Amino acid sequence: MRPLFALFIGLLFGAGLCLSGMTSPAKVQGFLDISGAWDPSLAFVMAGAIGIGLVFFRLARRRLPAPSHRIDPALVTGSVVFGIGWGLVGYCPGPALTAIASLDPKALTFAAAMLAGTALQRFVASLRVPAGGLASATTDDAAAANACGA
Repeated sequence: MRPLFALFIGLLFGAGLCLSGMTSPAKVQGFLDISGAWDPSLAFVMAGAIGIGLVFFRLARRRLPAPSHRIDPALVTGSVVFGIGWGLVGYCPGPALTAIASLDPKALTFAAAMLAGTALQRFVASLRVPAGGLASATTDDAAAANACGA
């Protein structure tokens, strides 16, 4: 039953991306171009998504792990790379995966680069040694790394 629910939610999310225009790089870049022909329509999409997210995250709070409030170099670097990629190409991960269905070469190239970047990040993360050496790595460290997608 759980995989069917996940499939339904994924299809609903993809449909929402398509209907809102978030799969169109031109629309996204128009939103990000505040000094030119700015298109504020995606701000309404984001506001709606944030409102819905707040309600459901509030309901799911007891099932979710406690959020981390730590801002570290990896978070800042990832945010910068994400923002640059989104601004240059007009895709972020969700819309890029949705746009693959169109077989658009730009979407396929972005998705391939995104997967390569994910693999590279996991490889680099596997090379890091904890401050106290390998002996200090605990099961909690491994669980935290897995939860963060490392």
